[in-house]
Amino acid sequence: MSSRTESTFSPPVMEAGSWVEGKDFSKLPLINVSQAAPVDPPPPSLIAHMAEVIQENSTHLYGPVLGLPELRSEVASQWSKAYGNNIKPSQVGITSGCNQAFSASIAMLCGEGDEVILPTPFYFNHKMWLDMAGVSTIALRCDGDMVPDPVLAASLINKRTRAIVLVTPNNPCGVEYSNNIVMAFYELAKKHGLALIIDETYRDFHSQNNMPHDLFKQDGWNKTLIHLYSFSKAYRLTGHRVGAIVASEQRLVEVEKFLDAVSICPNQLGQKAALWGMQNLSEWLKGERLEILKRKQAIIDGFEVLSEKGWQLMGVGAYFAYVQHPFCLPSNELCKKLVDNVAVLTLPGTMFVPAEDKTGQRQIRIAFANISTADIKILFARLATVSE
Repeated sequence: MSSRTESTFSPPVMEAGSWVEGKDFSKLPLINVSQAAPVDPPPPSLIAHMAEVIQENSTHLYGPVLGLPELRSEVASQWSKAYGNNIKPSQVGITSGCNQAFSASIAMLCGEGDEVILPTPFYFNHKMWLDMAGVSTIALRCDGDMVPDPVLAASLINKRTRAIVLVTPNNPCGVEYSNNIVMAFYELAKKHGLALIIDETYRDFHSQNNMPHDLFKQDGWNKTLIHLYSFSKAYRLTGHRVGAIVASEQRLVEVEKFLDAVSICPNQLGQKAALWGMQNLSEWLKGERLEILKRKQAIIDGFEVLSEKGWQLMGVGAYFAYVQHPFCLPSNELCKKLVDNVAVLTLPGTMFVPAEDKTGQRQIRIAFANISTADIKILFARLATVSE
């Protein structure tokens, strides 16, 4: 009998990191596009604020399980403006990163043997947690434009289904789901009494200037919608682990049980940093978004050099480009070869699909948020030299 952790795979980013251990990149510097996390520190003004609040006694003590009241209120206020409805602080919980928000949602919704519909390619940590929770992942395969099909999703629903998960802008594909698609999934979940979990970790880097969806405008949205968010990408707070969940008060009562048993409270320093960032860094964040959009455009403009070699750009947006390579070699073997031959570290599509799904063998995720537009050209030039 296997344990809960033995029921799932090893952390993909850690596995990929092992491919570069002990290797010399002095002649050809490594281009690392494997992980979707900022490598730069927070802006100096935020670091200065953190240096101040770390001297406060409360920063070193347990806080409320569902997070600092001030941060919950700020999220409620800003989300109400962003999504066009009145969201109450009591409908907001702060978590130790967005991964914990997802884990808490599944723990609150599901029991042993229940099912959750997960579009594929999936965010691997979502699949890992479902495995460890004893919840069956029902793969909703995305093809073509890499946008999930609500009609196909409807055919996968049965009496064991508890939730549908969407990630937009998507990880790993980068695509942004239209309001029509998101609302179709909302209506589907509502019709069947399911939860719609929407992870908007990369919301701040959306290409649209207007509201990305109308979910919060719906009467009784809190009976269906569970909204997840991360402060890590917006304010470069990855190491401080601060995320958020927006849901009904009744569901947050159950979430609180999970959080208390796992982490007791979110990181106090990270919460105070996130609050200050929300209140003071809106203009700075706009600049970060524009830089990401510039890099996205560089991916689109520069991809021709790979298209000529048979590569296909399947999706691009926020932090990611998802591509199909032209080789017979499976992507999990190809990506190791890329490290040795062209000093590029990236993740194979096999890490984003179920083992039985062979489409991942032709696919690769490129996390471009940490490389400049100039580096994108260098990356594509290196990839263009790759052959069987």
